[in-house]
Order: sequence, then C-alpha cells, then structure tokens
Amino acid sequence: MDPIEPMSFKKILDNKKSGVKPPAYLWQDLALKIERELHVPAFKRNSIFKVCRDYPRTVIERCLADTKELCTQGEQWKYFLKLVMLSDQVRSEARDGQPRKEPRS
Repeated sequence: MDPIEPMSFKKILDNKKSGVKPPAYLWQDLALKIERELHVPAFKRNSIFKVCRDYPRTVIERCLADTKELCTQGEQWKYFLKLVMLSDQVRSEARDGQPRKEPRS
C-alpha cells in the first residue's frame, strides 16, 4: 500500500467549491424571490421569511400577484405584508364560522 500524502491547507481551500448554497426549503427560495422583486429593505427581511414559512405557497403567490397588479408605485413590500395579514384574518374568520363583516358604504 502506498502511503497517503497529506494535503496542505492551501490546497484544501483551493479545492473547496465556492458558490452560493441553494436554499434548504422551497419557502426560502420563494422568500428570496419576493425580496428581490419587491425591493424589501434589510430590516423587514425576516418578516418576509416568516410569512413564507408560515403560510401556504398559494396564499403567498396570490398576494405577490395582487401586489404587483395593484401597487405600481411606493413601497410594495408594505402592501404585500398587509395583504398577507388580511388573508390570514379572512382565513381565521372562515375557520371560526363567523360571517365576514362587509364594509358599510
């Protein structure tokens, strides 16, 4: 048997693949997509990741599409988070069996 030659630390670092790790979960990829498209500031990044983790993908995608359609200027990320919270409120009311209150004209 031939003895194994030890590699230098520099060779180990040179052989290491550099690059961005892919997201571990699908919701992380969705959150990164939303962050890019809505220009989310750094201090609200965690909120985007939280809603993507906690809500179904269909709800998030519908809110994203509504945001792009309805909010053409201004801070779109604020509008997106309001839509997600509103969809949560509607969903909880439907679960409780309480009728939704219609706005008065």
